[in-house]
Amino acid sequence: MLIQSCHSSRKSTTANRELKASEIKSKVVIKNKVPARTINTKGIPAGIVVDFAETLQGVPYKYGSADKSKGFDCSGFIYYVFTHFKIPVPRTSADFTNAGKEVLLADSKRGDIILFTGSNANSGVVGHMGIITGNEKGRISFIHAASGNGVGVIISGMGTYFVERFVKVNRVFSVF
Repeated sequence: MLIQSCHSSRKSTTANRELKASEIKSKVVIKNKVPARTINTKGIPAGIVVDFAETLQGVPYKYGSADKSKGFDCSGFIYYVFTHFKIPVPRTSADFTNAGKEVLLADSKRGDIILFTGSNANSGVVGHMGIITGNEKGRISFIHAASGNGVGVIISGMGTYFVERFVKVNRVFSVF
């Protein structure tokens, strides 16, 4: 299975060893100034939102789209999931840079937003994102729309490709 970021043309396999959250530290220096923002999740539990997101596995990848019938890019997927619950969120991955409260990857919970750079690990710009689906003893999984070979919405772990691009985790939910 091949995985890429929203803006990636480089392929990477998930056969790489997945690292535990405690082994992963972001080396990315964010270069863009993005205003802090709060996301009002309206008391909706994170688990319900993630459960819905998981029903979208297999929807194809389509750059720039938030339309289920056409496919999703990474931020279009997040936008679709949250707006299904009438939770207003930014439309682009970069605009999520300072949305919510930053938490350590090791402390991440189901429903937290995980941010990565795009295909250029050294860009310092958020270009890919997903929703944490699990943190089982430091083994992180997240759901996202992957562009590699038109894969679409899948659940991935923190293999080398994502570790190199990891930026941070933002908590937007107060109810889990």
